[in-house]
Amino acid sequence: MNNRREFLRNAFLAMGGLSLPGMMPGLSATPLIGSSARPPMRFIFMHRGNGLFPKVLVPPTLGKEELDKEKQNLPYEVDLSKHSLPEWMSPLEAHKDHLTIVQGLSGKMCTTGHHSWCSSLGVYKANERLSSIKWATVDFELAKLFPSPMEHIELACFPTDGGNARGGLDGIAKGFSARGPQQPNYAFGGPGIAVDEIFKSVSADKNDQVRYQLERKVLEFAAGNQTELARHLAGIEKKKIGNYASSIDEIRERDRKIDQMADVVRKHVPKLESKYLSNDMDTYTRQVGHTEVLLSALISGLTNVVAFTVDELGHHYTGIPGIEGEKVNMHDIGHGKPVKNLSAEEIRKRTENHHMELMNRIVTRLKSVPEGDGTMFDNTMIFYFPDSGETHHSHGLEFPFVVMSGRNSKMNLGNRYIRLPYWGKEGHKTLGNFYTTLLNAYGNPIKHFGDLDPGLKFDQLGPIKEFLLA
Repeated sequence: MNNRREFLRNAFLAMGGLSLPGMMPGLSATPLIGSSARPPMRFIFMHRGNGLFPKVLVPPTLGKEELDKEKQNLPYEVDLSKHSLPEWMSPLEAHKDHLTIVQGLSGKMCTTGHHSWCSSLGVYKANERLSSIKWATVDFELAKLFPSPMEHIELACFPTDGGNARGGLDGIAKGFSARGPQQPNYAFGGPGIAVDEIFKSVSADKNDQVRYQLERKVLEFAAGNQTELARHLAGIEKKKIGNYASSIDEIRERDRKIDQMADVVRKHVPKLESKYLSNDMDTYTRQVGHTEVLLSALISGLTNVVAFTVDELGHHYTGIPGIEGEKVNMHDIGHGKPVKNLSAEEIRKRTENHHMELMNRIVTRLKSVPEGDGTMFDNTMIFYFPDSGETHHSHGLEFPFVVMSGRNSKMNLGNRYIRLPYWGKEGHKTLGNFYTTLLNAYGNPIKHFGDLDPGLKFDQLGPIKEFLLA
């Protein structure tokens, strides 16, 4: 190592585990469960690869008039309380009062096809290059509105055939969110490493505590030496050192706030069975393990925003009921190839049904946690949607959304199936309009989030007004 500047840089990067959730921690602690402070809103973005067929979200009990409109992609809406859900969505039946199915949003300004990287959350074309990241994704913008010690946590079932940084399923790698221009977020691939990194400050394991204290000492040493180091530098190099030092100070401040919350956090450390820590876990087990981690992080107050890549096109599925022992290539499923005795459509149905079971698990748990004059779910929104549009080789014409929203949501949603005007028709809305609505509802007055669609010749700016409360 040539000099102290290089040491400081490497020391900061060595703290990757400390800074990974959100990379730049917010400095305002979330009000704790049971606190008299007004509870924050929480947001969970569950996204999946390989497309989500709009046809599978249509209630099977629609009348002829609605079915005719559906076939022609004409706008309409129905009250879900008067209709059955599609079979694969049955785990949400008990929560229909809070459920909205939104059809007709487009995302042609995004990268579509096999992989989308952070396109569907950022609303711009992105690829593997950092230079393609234009701005923070919508989940990070929401995290700024509802600060927490860890700001944002991302969990993923990583692909092994492209779609993100190559690496093991159980490690830490570039995720599918972005914290700012050219700044990718990092995601936890396995439930075990997520627990180790997120909850290590309150771990009962002596080795974890030693490691945590050593990391804090390194941060303290690095921060204490940056002033002397900066005296010998000038211009851009001095600015870089200032940025490193500022980041270190923010991490130390985050740790201080987490230490203050230690008793609460300790109560909610996920107690994962050994199967969730195994290197041989199947995809279904991995998804459940991630769900337990995100619930613990939310309930403990460590974060208010979670991004969860439940799968990606390059992720080879295991654990699918009926073909549990098979390693299913989802690219083949996208091209309609059967596996054993199951059609590609049936495999889609079974995996998507499991995603709804995960969503039910989240809603049910949050409804059981008292908060204010209700429960934590009252202050939560959950979004389930495809990374890259309506099909395996999508053109971005439709991005179907399944939304669960608690009673304190500031958006006019719940108990509805909504088909918006189709692409190219007057009144059509894009992902940018939807995210603008979300941000406007919770305090960000942005005029429009994301890129515009050059193929649309009418005004695209602004929120979806009917989704805002009066």
